[in-house]
Amino acid sequence: MKAFPTICRQLRSSRRFSLEPTAHVDFSTSSCACSRKKKVSPYKEVDQGKYSDLVQSVLSSRGLAQTPESLFEEDNLLYGPVSKCKPPKQDEKARVPGNWCPLFNPERIKLNATSTPTIPLKIPLQRNMIPSVTKILQQTMTSEQIFYLERWKKRMILELGEDGFEEYSSSLSCANNPIEPDLFLQGKRFHKALESILSPQGDLKERDENLECGYVESVQHILKDVSGVQALESAVQHETLKYVGLLDCVAEYQGKLCVIDWKTSEKPKPYIRNTFDNPLQVVAYIGAINNDANYSFQVQCGLIVVAYKDGSPAHPHFMDTELCSQYWAKWLLRLEEYTQKEKNQNIQKPDQGTE
Repeated sequence: MKAFPTICRQLRSSRRFSLEPTAHVDFSTSSCACSRKKKVSPYKEVDQGKYSDLVQSVLSSRGLAQTPESLFEEDNLLYGPVSKCKPPKQDEKARVPGNWCPLFNPERIKLNATSTPTIPLKIPLQRNMIPSVTKILQQTMTSEQIFYLERWKKRMILELGEDGFEEYSSSLSCANNPIEPDLFLQGKRFHKALESILSPQGDLKERDENLECGYVESVQHILKDVSGVQALESAVQHETLKYVGLLDCVAEYQGKLCVIDWKTSEKPKPYIRNTFDNPLQVVAYIGAINNDANYSFQVQCGLIVVAYKDGSPAHPHFMDTELCSQYWAKWLLRLEEYTQKEKNQNIQKPDQGTE
């Protein structure tokens, strides 16, 4: 206890400390009494001219009943135009094909291609009454696909003109048409170039010339992983489901035997969903080749390669066995829809003749 008085005496004698009462000090939050810098309101940094129309519209409509149209106008000013995206479908029951047919042939499970043939198969497509894969997909497009197709047609007409688009359309359905627009010729030359590159009988001079093509340059990094070519531009027919097609290539990609579909595009397609019905086309060819007596091997995978004219790296979309099986179920549904449409048309034809 003696230490405390001693400390007090030392504090009194010190110049830095004083125990005498000090004058009363008032604290105030006003700008006069507080020397701290006043905080600037963030609203002053807003571009007032940009939102002047919005402020005027809100003030002028004060007291008036708001309508959906006026709310949309305000939202448009605040957030910009609405993105036209459809909400994901919910509670939609998964459709199951009524006439199921397996994608893979059980008799060929152990008959995978182990050696490259001296000459890849190139079976010509026979023109008959059996529908093609392309025709089936075109006749069973959804309303959304039809919308995008019509929009594409309008864009092509603006680019080629009415006459040019008619020539382009006819060239797609008739390979012997002498008048073919550049767009169709580019895709045709691209496939010819790949055929000469992948075929052991390809002309070396022609191969060197093809390397200068932008599309071929685009797929160079893909071709490094392609080997063991089994078929090129070869026809296939599903003997059970009765449809035909002309596939681009059957070869090994990174060690797995695939049906390869070469595509060209003006726009980037980095995701498989950007390729629309191309996966269905690939699995249709896989199912056909596994049930075609002209082929002795089994294919279980697919590959869609999207090449670009400017030579930028192509996008490869690999389809493993599981993914192929999922798309195969969708293809069977489209095939059933096409078959039903054909039956309905055949029923209506006699009725139309009697009218």
